[in-house]
Amino acid sequence: MREIIFDTETTGLSPDNGDRIVEFGGLELVNRVETGRSFHAYFNPERAMDPAAQAIHGLSDAFLADKPIFADRVEELLDFIEDSPLVAHNAMFDLGFLNHELSACGRLKITPSRLIDTLGLARTRFPGAKHSLDALCTRFGVDRSHRVKHGALLDAQLLAQIYIELTGGRQIGLSLDPMVTAPRDEPALKSSGSVSVSRRVSHVPPASDAELERHAAFIAQLDSPLWARSA
Repeated sequence: MREIIFDTETTGLSPDNGDRIVEFGGLELVNRVETGRSFHAYFNPERAMDPAAQAIHGLSDAFLADKPIFADRVEELLDFIEDSPLVAHNAMFDLGFLNHELSACGRLKITPSRLIDTLGLARTRFPGAKHSLDALCTRFGVDRSHRVKHGALLDAQLLAQIYIELTGGRQIGLSLDPMVTAPRDEPALKSSGSVSVSRRVSHVPPASDAELERHAAFIAQLDSPLWARSA
């Protein structure tokens, strides 16, 4: 099953007040395993950035001035998400902005039925606890040391790990589905912010000569080991 984990950064809190998307980051999961495909873009919002929003994500008017507007990359974005379920944290917030941008481009809005909200999942599983992305990273042991500011692609990467944990976790390498063990044959979408997602591989290094010598010396000191008696 294909799913898209995504996040957005915006100029403010409400598209009804004229706020716009300035960054979109999405990752592809197949059977809850990251495939390495991603879509990432910055957008010129054609309006001034709210200082409070800039303090959160660090994206300034000057940085965004030469970036494309949303309409210039909407087709790439829609081609990437296809008709897959969309996973986000506080998903209706992101969907409100995304649908506002799509509507302004004359595109159909995305129905809320496609959403999976990890905030709702976390509240159900851990009632009364903190449910921010940072809090869930701490709960599940997800490394966020490189998260100095919010960023759509970075937050989507963290959220992918949290979503997998919220939905039961996974054991790497046990699936027989070739889509899980290898990326899709088609090339990843290219953008200035595209990333490769590494896969964990089980590896047991061989013992060194010094370790083998220490082991042999330890065995020689044993008094009447069981295996010697059975022999």
